[in-house]
Amino acid sequence: MIESLPRREREVFEALCSLGEGTAAAVRGAMADPPSDSAVRTLLGRLVAKELIGHRTVNQAYVYAPVPQADAVAETALQRLVQTFFQGSAARAATALLGMETRLTRDEIDELQRAIDEARGEVK
Repeated sequence: MIESLPRREREVFEALCSLGEGTAAAVRGAMADPPSDSAVRTLLGRLVAKELIGHRTVNQAYVYAPVPQADAVAETALQRLVQTFFQGSAARAATALLGMETRLTRDEIDELQRAIDEARGEVK
């Protein structure tokens, strides 16, 4: 889904997702190398037309937010991350993520074990 967006649309979409919601100015402020104000507004309009984001009016300003497709978007972004930084290896990515966590809860450990069991075909 988002992998098929042009680069600038994807950057605007990712900035908005990181904010959760925001005005065009807030989205522009969240970008590392932002285009002009009018370009950000145009790109947000394109994302609205593609139904990836929506907007509401607050104090005469549009406040944009991603539409509830978080799982699909997260999966696509994660696939790109794994391909780019972990040579396509989900195991390498998982190992790196686990190395970032200092302490896992019992539920998190159980969830990870279930995923491992599924991958091995040992679903209980």
